[in-house]
Amino acid sequence: MKKSVVVVEDDGGLREQLVSVLKSSPDIDCLYAVSTGEEAIRKIPARPPDVVLMDIKLPGISGIDCIIPLKRACPTTEIVMLTIYENTESIFRALKAGASGYLIKSSNPEILFGAIRDVYTGGAPFSSHIARKVVQYFQEEGKSARENEKLSAREREVLDLLAQGYMYLEVGKKLFISDETVRSHVKNICRKMQVRNRVEAVAKHRAG
Repeated sequence: MKKSVVVVEDDGGLREQLVSVLKSSPDIDCLYAVSTGEEAIRKIPARPPDVVLMDIKLPGISGIDCIIPLKRACPTTEIVMLTIYENTESIFRALKAGASGYLIKSSNPEILFGAIRDVYTGGAPFSSHIARKVVQYFQEEGKSARENEKLSAREREVLDLLAQGYMYLEVGKKLFISDETVRSHVKNICRKMQVRNRVEAVAKHRAG
C-alpha cells in the first residue's frame, strides 16, 4: 500500500525537486505540494495524507505554527519537519507542537523515503545529528537534575528563595541565618551546579 505524502515548501525549485524525488519511489504517492502554511491549513484537511513534509520558514504562518491546527484537523496525519534549521529551539518547538520527525533538507532520497516509511509505521525519524542534539539535551537535563540532588537541604532552601526573588539579607531573615552564611551557601551552590554566579544558578534551577 502506498504512503500518501504532501509537501509544504515555499522554494519553488526545491518543491518541484521534492515532488519529483517522491514520485520516483514505488511505495510513495505525492498527492500535491503547497507553498504556504495558510494553504496547507486550508487544503490538507480536505484530503489528509499519511505524511506531511513541512518546511519551517514559510511566508506568513510558519511551519511550526501549522502543526497544531493540522493535527487537530487531521489527527492521523504524521508531520515530519524538513528544514535547514538545526537549532535546539526549533527542534523542540516542533516536537512539542506535534511533529513526529525532524530531517535536514540535505538528506538524501533514501533517508527521506526511509523516514516516510518509518513514521508511517509509528517511528520517529531524525537526521542523525539532530537525534544527537536531542540526546545531548536530555543528558544535560539529567545532569542538571543530578547536580540539584547534590545540594544539601539548606542549600536547596536558599536556592528556592533566591529563585523567588529574595535578596541575601531577606533569605537570611527567613532562614534565621546571617547574610554571610547565605553567601557561603551560594558559593557552594555555584560550585556544585557548575555555574559562575547566583543568576546562573537560579536560571539553571528554574530550567530544571
